[in-house]
Amino acid sequence: MGRMGALKRCLRFLRRNPLIAVGGGLVLFVLVVTIFAEWIAPYGPVEPVPAYFEDPLYKGEPPSWAHPFGTNKLGYDMLSRVIYGGRVPLLVAGVATALSLLVGVLLGWLSGYFGGLLDRALSLVMDAMYSFPALILAIAIVAVLGPGIVNMVVAIFIVYIPTYFRVVRGQVLQVREMEFVEAGRAIGLSHARILFKHIAPNTITSVLAIVSFNVADAILTEAALSFLGLGLPPTVDPRDLWAADWGADVQAGQLALQSGQWWLITFPGLMIVVVSLGFGLLGEGINDWLNPRRRRV
Repeated sequence: MGRMGALKRCLRFLRRNPLIAVGGGLVLFVLVVTIFAEWIAPYGPVEPVPAYFEDPLYKGEPPSWAHPFGTNKLGYDMLSRVIYGGRVPLLVAGVATALSLLVGVLLGWLSGYFGGLLDRALSLVMDAMYSFPALILAIAIVAVLGPGIVNMVVAIFIVYIPTYFRVVRGQVLQVREMEFVEAGRAIGLSHARILFKHIAPNTITSVLAIVSFNVADAILTEAALSFLGLGLPPTVDPRDLWAADWGADVQAGQLALQSGQWWLITFPGLMIVVVSLGFGLLGEGINDWLNPRRRRV
């Protein structure tokens, strides 16, 4: 009865929050496919199909029953490339968002609570970073550090710190003036206890509403970096299961678009749209759920 009751409550929650249901379903689908890529994909990300070795002038094949997403001129099955291609953007976006969330929220708490010179200095730095378009700043950072997964994580992590900082700082500035905070100071509670036990919990909900949007934006930023050649270096090692990337495949596919090979750019680009849309819908649904004024009846 307990499990059935929990299942019914979950289904009732999803019916009342269709955006969370649709967005979460899309995200869950992409995550499952990506995680179990080795068991789902018919080929490896850089494993040529048999026809490639039979034809010395092989130029790729359009979508067919044998290869639903077609193949490229190197003989790579595009369905397999699309399935494996989610690993890099999801990893980069997930890790970068988690790091920017941690650092941005912590700095926002400290800046909003203590104020003074610390607040002015941090606000100045964050406002300066926020004034740059996120993609331009990420490109500049990766151009300095060099291409690679770690450097993309660092760039995207730095770019999105101000987003969390500004939201949390604004919330802390409001909460710290409330009576229960003044009461905590009056009875001699330490700053750490007041900040982390009484103020911080009242600012978390505002952050949760933007995390999913941030992940969607981070995926688009990672795709743009890969498209510009600042992502993973190309490899032909069949043992490398991280060799595919949607952004890199879009960049490679545009070169073959003039020759009529539309499938090389269409399917990787479609996956970028689907996963970004999924996280966007999920974020909008969470925002509606957390904000009673926007909650749909």
